[in-house]
Amino acid sequence: MLDPKGRVVMISGASRGIGRAIAETLHAKGYAVSAGARDVAALKAALAPLSGERLLCARYEAADRESHAAWLAATLERYGRLDALVNNAGTSNTFSIEEGEEADLDALWTINVKGPLFLTRACLPHLKAAGSGRIVNVASLSGKRVRNENIAYNMTKHAVMALTHGTRRIGFEHRVRATALCPSFVATDLTAGVTKVSREEMIEPGDLAELAATAIALPNSAAIAEMLVNCRLEDTL
Repeated sequence: MLDPKGRVVMISGASRGIGRAIAETLHAKGYAVSAGARDVAALKAALAPLSGERLLCARYEAADRESHAAWLAATLERYGRLDALVNNAGTSNTFSIEEGEEADLDALWTINVKGPLFLTRACLPHLKAAGSGRIVNVASLSGKRVRNENIAYNMTKHAVMALTHGTRRIGFEHRVRATALCPSFVATDLTAGVTKVSREEMIEPGDLAELAATAIALPNSAAIAEMLVNCRLEDTL
């Protein structure tokens, strides 16, 4: 496994939920964490226990490409390198085939697909230079099958799967490895209204964080393309 000492990871959507858990886990393992979120004050408050030279908090807004560039520049200025990127920031809504405004559809494409796509584009040269660059895209089992009416969310997560495999293809010869982390129900704010599965049965964010850490630490010779993580039995998976 790769030594985390000196390695730098950028994590989007790191102020809560899965992103926060990944930031906490990687920091505890010795990585330098560059955390991005829309509300920097809330981000700093959430990650206050991790304060120190190995933590950088910056603004990341999926729709604002200037924030992508500024965050990357701040990371490079502080640490001088970039070893991994975790595209975690995402959202959901109830846009379906039969109901919903086009603006709701556009919002999901902007945050869930365009955000990670253009952040990956910006970071990729530096990940190639690292010699063991890693990208973890937090997708969903909704990117592998469709089991609800929220078609916009399902469509965007299928697109994240395509982004991951496309990144694997163009990055492989440069020793960049990309992994899609695909959970079902996770006990976060995003699933607060879910009744199909009890809160106690849902995946804990910290457990997903350990899987993300594994994907980042694996050597170039042991790449994982997809991690499908479920809290219940599904015959199709």
